[in-house]
Amino acid sequence: MNPHPLTPFGLPSDNGGKDLGLFLPVANGGWILSKNKPELDGSYAYNRQCALLAEQAGMDFIMSMSKFRGYGGETRHWDSSLDPIVLMAALSEVTKKTRIVTTLHTLLQNPAVAAKMLATLQQVSGGRAGLNVVTGSYKGEFAQMGAWPEDVNHDQRYDLAYEWVRAVKALWSDESVTMHGDYVTLDDCESWPKPESRPFLVCAGSSEIGMRLTSEEMDAIFLSGGTGAELAKNSDRAKTIAAEYGRNIRTYSMMTLVIGDSDDAAKATAQHYAEGLDEGALAGMMRAYGFLDAEIGKENDFTRKARSSFMSAQIVGSARSVADQVGDLLEASGTDGLMLIFDDYLKSLPIFGAEILPALRERFPDKVAAAVEG
Repeated sequence: MNPHPLTPFGLPSDNGGKDLGLFLPVANGGWILSKNKPELDGSYAYNRQCALLAEQAGMDFIMSMSKFRGYGGETRHWDSSLDPIVLMAALSEVTKKTRIVTTLHTLLQNPAVAAKMLATLQQVSGGRAGLNVVTGSYKGEFAQMGAWPEDVNHDQRYDLAYEWVRAVKALWSDESVTMHGDYVTLDDCESWPKPESRPFLVCAGSSEIGMRLTSEEMDAIFLSGGTGAELAKNSDRAKTIAAEYGRNIRTYSMMTLVIGDSDDAAKATAQHYAEGLDEGALAGMMRAYGFLDAEIGKENDFTRKARSSFMSAQIVGSARSVADQVGDLLEASGTDGLMLIFDDYLKSLPIFGAEILPALRERFPDKVAAAVEG
């Protein structure tokens, strides 16, 4: 048990509740590699609708990824995607309460540029800004624009990220910053305006060094694992590491919800997606992850899971069943929240807000208002 309090950010987890956020569909195709999935173009208009529905439902945050190369295939999956900084600045103007979490890659952005962008987003959003820090990516995605450092390996990318995050934090608080690191150089560097309050920081980290970076420097970590037991193990580890640094950290996971009129109907929908698997997009994703060269023609655990067509773990069922399953997962894992994906955002978000989120708020009460007046 971590004895240290969480840094308060006006979230349900501040007071023992669970944070429930939305992973915005900022790239075409969303999070399902299927020719049978609902149409989802990843446009600003679509994401604006999602953001408004998420806020109306009472969700705690919305988050966008950053993507520069898709997976192709028949559906041209993720070949078109929005810039997360511009998008979230725009969405901060059409929302009022939900936290706005954007994404930046430490390999791409100078920390002084990043500090100013986030300070601006914090001002535009009225103090609701958050940053998802991505410490690496896939070689093909960055090499296409000459931005892949061949001389920086996996662990060194975390060393770079440590310097990057500490530089950004210093620029948010200090009059000027001088830093001569292995990867970051600042000489009497100034960054104004300062954010009135520090933006919320989150990162995904499954390796030991990744978990240490996140537990030491961030406010939340996205964990790997699709079951309560897997998540409990990883959550306990992250909080134990954070306690070593005299702090606490929120632990989240990611889950896709498929909501049907009944359990059987939802399962049939999920099966329909699997039957329409875009093999070309799956191959593109495996190539990006570095699996194809070593595993051509071989079936492994990753490809078996991916053949469901879902890009994350999923919960499938009626609204009541999904509410129970999500609640059971949160209880078994002891995590502080979930970032949610939907197969059909516009259809499912109102159902989630009306039938599922109230049940979860009741099951995991806190002192933060659970709904936003429309």
